[in-house]
Amino acid sequence: MKLTITLSGKNKRYRHSISVRTLVSATVLSSIFMLVSSRSTESVSEDVARVRLAQSEVNETQQDVEALKQQTTIKLQTLISHIAELSAQASMLDDKGKQIATELGMTAADLDAFVPVSIPDNLQDDPLLNEINKLQQSLDVKSQQLSMLESLVRGHHIHEQSQLSGRPIASGWLSSYYGMRADPFTGETAMHKGLDFAGKAGDDVLATAAGIVTWAGERSGYGHLVEIEHGDGFITRYGHNETLTVSIGDVVTKGQAIAKMGNTGRSTGVHVHYEVIRNGKQIDPLPYVYKK
Repeated sequence: MKLTITLSGKNKRYRHSISVRTLVSATVLSSIFMLVSSRSTESVSEDVARVRLAQSEVNETQQDVEALKQQTTIKLQTLISHIAELSAQASMLDDKGKQIATELGMTAADLDAFVPVSIPDNLQDDPLLNEINKLQQSLDVKSQQLSMLESLVRGHHIHEQSQLSGRPIASGWLSSYYGMRADPFTGETAMHKGLDFAGKAGDDVLATAAGIVTWAGERSGYGHLVEIEHGDGFITRYGHNETLTVSIGDVVTKGQAIAKMGNTGRSTGVHVHYEVIRNGKQIDPLPYVYKK
């Protein structure tokens, strides 16, 4: 089967015949050419896009690496600073320990004998971590040595510390003496077995000597009571407190705050009731208050 194409002009006529098979083949070839040409262009564009995406990822990775480098530098500087602080602290503790030891008539060798220094077993590959471990252990050792020295110092001055003297308050006034007086509740004459020191609610109540707390809590008539045993048969009591700042078994030093002044128990106003007990019997605290 053939297809005839006729073109007519004023003076000429053109006629050409072509078979349908040839026309179809030409059409298919043309379509294939256009498709291949189009696909090639799209492929190049996709490759360019992939290259640009890869370049963008490389740039982001470079930025991440730079940020990581900066963070690592900061952490390293912080670590070095921490090591310097630990070294300074260790030197300070060492000087303090030597000073206390000298005051007690001890030598550096005597001080080291308390807690011998040993090399840590858990050494690591990182020299900075090893340095930190050694410093930390050194600090632990020096802290233990200072604690033992503190115990020695307390024992060295225990006689002076355990001697009763002074008032159980830092500020305030003596409002009631030891001896017979009119009971503030009944009006009848009764024995007052201590001294009353008046002041403001919440003022510190002070231990008049070093000792061990043998009572810290409620007791009938006393309200919130602190009782301290000082040795040699001496005990002191501090009553009517608002709150207590020590517990049974605590070791207290002379002048340490043990409670806050209050108005608890059998009391008519804010004050601390102070007793001195010698060999189980209340005695007049006044001579000890003025003792130096």
